[in-house]
Amino acid sequence: MKIAAVMTRHVEYAAPGDPASELAVMMGDLDVGALPIGSDEELLGVVTDRDILYRVVARGLHPAQVEARDILSSPVIACRESDDLQTAMDLMAANHVRRLAVRGESGKVVGWVTLADLSRKLLLDSQTVQQGLAEISRDTAG
Repeated sequence: MKIAAVMTRHVEYAAPGDPASELAVMMGDLDVGALPIGSDEELLGVVTDRDILYRVVARGLHPAQVEARDILSSPVIACRESDDLQTAMDLMAANHVRRLAVRGESGKVVGWVTLADLSRKLLLDSQTVQQGLAEISRDTAG
């Protein structure tokens, strides 16, 4: 299966000058743990909820005074939409990341894929999980 089948195509970006406090609000509103910084043509980095916690809060800095450019992680690891799931998992494991930018043939960011996206797909396709769900449904139906 290709990444294109499981990735999120709509990506919200934050600007490098956005304060950490706004990033945190945006993450909460979108229910995500990270935001790419820049644009689909120029991806500068990514800020995660952990970045805000460790690089701002734990250091006693004021979140409204720290900009995304000062706490982002870069470079962003990426895969191609034509890559298979195993390639994405290998990239995540090798780079110790939970999310990847997905680039199209032109190099432009066309989506985002997370460990949760991959796990959900793999679990739903698992025969063991399917059998377990069928048994639970059968046992609770009566």
